[in-house]
Amino acid sequence: MRSDKILTRLAGIGLILMLGACSSVPSSTSTDLNTPVSSRVSEYLIGAGDQLNVFVWRNEEISITIPVRPDGRISTPLVEDMIAVGKTPTRLARDIEKRISKYIRNPQVTVIVTNFVGSLKQQIRVIGQAAEPQSLPYRQQLTLLDVMIQVGGLTDFAAGNNAKIIRKINGANTEIPARLNDLIKKGDIGANLVMHPGDILIIPESWF
Repeated sequence: MRSDKILTRLAGIGLILMLGACSSVPSSTSTDLNTPVSSRVSEYLIGAGDQLNVFVWRNEEISITIPVRPDGRISTPLVEDMIAVGKTPTRLARDIEKRISKYIRNPQVTVIVTNFVGSLKQQIRVIGQAAEPQSLPYRQQLTLLDVMIQVGGLTDFAAGNNAKIIRKINGANTEIPARLNDLIKKGDIGANLVMHPGDILIIPESWF
């Protein structure tokens, strides 16, 4: 029952934030730490656990849907133990084409990711006093509120306003305050930060 109440509260806050975003002008005082380094859309890199649909045109018998193994490799008909982790789907498709060109003339391969996990550099990891600590696949414009909904909110013992995000900037780890109590309980839009690939959200325990 407590978990249902938490999720209901988070969903309500999400609606308030969306309405607020539609009715307000974006603030120019947002911190540089929360501003994307580049406006260019990042290419998705395949990670262990991703589900891949490998389609070979006019060769359905060797087309296959497979998971990426924990060692980062895949095996398909005609291709054994090819590294997939860290590659874009397009790059992997071209590599498969090179391998099977010994058996098929001018092969055309398409790789589609059907279940996303992502590489470690693209995952958002949540540890500490979340209801369901876990690693989440990154997606564009993922916010702190989105993350908290997916992990089920805070535990009763969480010190939400003492949480922090560990983000690697220019090769160095940087701590960014995350005011989770203000976000979840008060609906403070200013506390709804945009997450970056590789962020680690740490939620400490309250000592009272």
